[in-house]
Amino acid sequence: MTIQTPMLATAVAALALTISGSVMGQTLRFAHVDPDDWTTSKKGAAAHVFKNLIEAETDMTVDIYPAGSLGPEGDLIEGTIDGVITISMVSGSYANYCQAAAVTDIPYTFPSAPVAWAVMDGEFGQTLAEHCLNETGLRTLAYGETGFRHFTNSVRPIHSPEDMSGLRFRVQTIPLYLEMVRGLGAEPMGIDWGEVPTALATGVVDGQENPISVIYENGFYEFQDYLTLDRHVYGVDHILINDEFFQSLPEADRAAIQRAAVVAGNVGRAIQQFGSAEGIANLEARGMEVTQPTDEQMEQFRTAAQPPVVEYLREELGGDAEWIDRLSEAVENARIGL
Repeated sequence: MTIQTPMLATAVAALALTISGSVMGQTLRFAHVDPDDWTTSKKGAAAHVFKNLIEAETDMTVDIYPAGSLGPEGDLIEGTIDGVITISMVSGSYANYCQAAAVTDIPYTFPSAPVAWAVMDGEFGQTLAEHCLNETGLRTLAYGETGFRHFTNSVRPIHSPEDMSGLRFRVQTIPLYLEMVRGLGAEPMGIDWGEVPTALATGVVDGQENPISVIYENGFYEFQDYLTLDRHVYGVDHILINDEFFQSLPEADRAAIQRAAVVAGNVGRAIQQFGSAEGIANLEARGMEVTQPTDEQMEQFRTAAQPPVVEYLREELGGDAEWIDRLSEAVENARIGL
């Protein structure tokens, strides 16, 4: 006869629960850098939707760590790779870990949000996710968005690249953005985020670029008179989970996590689109002059900005440069399909 000690009995019981279904009290840690807000924060809303669905459909619970409480995006990705964080929802920083993900930031690639959704939710996005899983050990559960980025400035309306000549724009210190602004004929300046309001107010820079929601929520209309809806970069959100942990879960829990992540990503997209539409109206109401370039002018932007960025990326990606052409083909097919 085998006599089990209390510790052994507990371990056996836990193992039995793991084999038969969800481990009671299993907690998933979901981290992101956006505000913890249901109505205006894309990642905030996505995280809460994910939490509610998981806790309704499984025995698992979800703890949310918003607003960079566990660090910037790089730290969140590292934490997810290490297994300290269960799920992270991140954007551009993911390209530092899976270089191929950088191709979605090629300027003037996505003509509209529906095209971007079709591409990322289709074969291209699935293949990219598989590639990045092999590179990082992180499974992409779903895609959301940080939205289209636009230029603002305090000097003049911008209808075409010619209007950008001589202007200084604050950009993130990322080679892709630096090359893009130079290609458009302006001067890029890498300035830390916390110093942007002061740089705009004092004229250190003439303008900056960000999604509509960021422009409005940070009150940039106080320093900037002109908004150009050029949609130069479409930001992708990646909802990531440590694949080793994911594969350790029972099939029912894996399916629930996958479903909840897809819904969360789409909710994030909806919040971003709503915030952008409302934000444009609010910016106009606060005195900003809004310019929508024509199709011909948009082509001028694309022709000026894409070549230097693509050249830079082809060199950086090396053997992975094929992802540039894969994306271009996927976008063209999506445009035809829509």
